[in-house]
Amino acid sequence: PAATAVISLAFGRYILEPFFMQCEIPELAIKLITAVGITLVMVLNSTSVSWSARIQIFLTFCKLVAILIIIVPGVIQLIKGETQHFKNAFAGNDASVKGLPLAFYSGMYAYSGWFYLNFVTEEVENPEKNIPLAICISMIIVTVGYVLTNVAYFTTISARELLLSKAVAVTFAERLMGNFSLAVPVFVALSCFGSMNGGVFAVSRMFFVASREGHLPEILSMIHVRKHTPLPAVIVLHPLTMIMLFNGDLYSLLNFLSFARWLFIGLVVAGLIYLRYKRPDMPRPFKVPLFIPALFSFTCLFMVALSLYADPVNTGIGFAITLTGVPAYYLFIVWDKKPKWFRKLLGK
Repeated sequence: PAATAVISLAFGRYILEPFFMQCEIPELAIKLITAVGITLVMVLNSTSVSWSARIQIFLTFCKLVAILIIIVPGVIQLIKGETQHFKNAFAGNDASVKGLPLAFYSGMYAYSGWFYLNFVTEEVENPEKNIPLAICISMIIVTVGYVLTNVAYFTTISARELLLSKAVAVTFAERLMGNFSLAVPVFVALSCFGSMNGGVFAVSRMFFVASREGHLPEILSMIHVRKHTPLPAVIVLHPLTMIMLFNGDLYSLLNFLSFARWLFIGLVVAGLIYLRYKRPDMPRPFKVPLFIPALFSFTCLFMVALSLYADPVNTGIGFAITLTGVPAYYLFIVWDKKPKWFRKLLGK
């Protein structure tokens, strides 16, 4: 839910940008339009799996168009010799250890789509071949796209101006594209909407499978009888996302969600290394050299530990909320001898 709130805040800002070109956008307006966007995504994912997938393909195309609209003028600027902002670009930066976790989280957030694919394995044809292939191809596209986008920004905007801008793509477009600059916030908003849709599509499947495996309440594993969508799993995301949205800003939410996200990714990868030795005969459609998951897991857990020191408030809240899952799991899932009134309350 926090991840959906973060990307939807960007959606809200960019969709309002054309109406507030000459002044600051009110934060309440951003959050209200964001709430509408989140609700639309939830309705779409509750109504039709096929339409969610089709719209996702269209919005991915919009995402690539948005990136190209920024990269092409940037490359032209580079050819013209506009390289003044690259000189001493890192001068005067505070390279303290405290800033490292947030920098790491912000950077890795750009690449965080790779694990959403694993949530929808059951709906992928020939996953043994297509999942590794999709991850490898998409990571190359994302890396090249994002690096060139940032290079394009620095041909026109200084590092200081980039940090001060609330919508960097709009600032860039206003300086280079004239009247056509209005197209940029529209395409970026569509891109963010696509990320929201993809995130909800994937995370609702995670809730659905966790419930089916007995890790979450049984109702979340139910599917709509006609629409065949995981309706309860989608619905439960809505109020949680709204709570996150109206109780945090972009950076506090990013730090908050990243702590829990990278803690569990680090633990999962460490678990895979453990199973490699404990259960060597388990079927493994594909393997990677052991040093890659070992280095990855160590980096994740090191950054998580460092973030507790660097930003104890937001990461502490994330840690506390995560720990509430322990009594909830034992109360609702493990405890077999529940009293009759408690079982009746749960609808058993």
